[in-house]
Amino acid sequence: MHLPNSSEIEITTFFLIGMPGLEHAHVWISVPICLMYLVAILGNCTILFVIRTEPSLHAPMYYFLSMLAVSDLGLSFSSLPTMLRIFVFNATGISPNACFAQEFFIHGFTDMESSVLLVMSFDRFLAIRNPLRYGSILTSARVAKMGLVFLIKSMLLVLPFPFTLKRLTYCRKSLLSHSYCLHQDVRKLACSDNTVNFFYGFFLALCMMSESVLIAVSYVFILKMVMGIGSHRQQLKALNTCVSHICAVLIFYVPIIALASMHRFGKHESPVAMILIADAFLLVPPLMNPIVYCVKTQQIHQKVLEKLGLQQQSQ
Repeated sequence: MHLPNSSEIEITTFFLIGMPGLEHAHVWISVPICLMYLVAILGNCTILFVIRTEPSLHAPMYYFLSMLAVSDLGLSFSSLPTMLRIFVFNATGISPNACFAQEFFIHGFTDMESSVLLVMSFDRFLAIRNPLRYGSILTSARVAKMGLVFLIKSMLLVLPFPFTLKRLTYCRKSLLSHSYCLHQDVRKLACSDNTVNFFYGFFLALCMMSESVLIAVSYVFILKMVMGIGSHRQQLKALNTCVSHICAVLIFYVPIIALASMHRFGKHESPVAMILIADAFLLVPPLMNPIVYCVKTQQIHQKVLEKLGLQQQSQ
């Protein structure tokens, strides 16, 4: 009787990874992770609630901030199920279909956040360059259309991912290298030809890279305009309106660049360090963006305190 070779048996379950060597401490590690998720979800919901209920915040800058909060919530809820299963219940298995669905939402909301950060840099450029026409150019209707375009574009860009992954055969390896599913991670497990997946994933990475380059270019123009302002005080005032956005850009892109560099050049680096960076990629932006904007944006800071009853409402 012919016994099937182990390499011919198709994989029906993928296995995610927590902290290698620290499996016994997963329950304790879950405490700060759960707190980070809780603060991130509450923080972004607070931002959305305050902007929604305060007419004084119905302006393009705050509408874009709402889009950033929505993408942060999407990232949080996309990774939350597997992170909790791994660190709270020590359950690492995930079905291929669930894995494909998770990577679709993670990549979709990641791309959406990148697009929102790009248009926020354009918003700051326009506000500094032409403040008198700022409100007439970025009307509420235009901002809403831009948000809808970002959402549709992001979802359409990553829509091929689950379908191209589903057509592959997985028969040798089943262990993923993160606590959640990513396209490039799942693709490497395939034992059939994944050339299409490789080039499409590379194309999407180039799209995000181009957005980061455009953000950098926009700030070159912003700095050039600010240096042309006569008063030193006005220069600082103009730059101060960009501080929150610069922080958000760094919080988002630094973990991505660090993770990509470790995958490319740090083959022998500690797996724990790589997993920490990978988890920071999804945990830190949703956690820190509401904090940064609440601290550095006076209008948001004031309205949040008013809603919490810690400050009297301004007349």
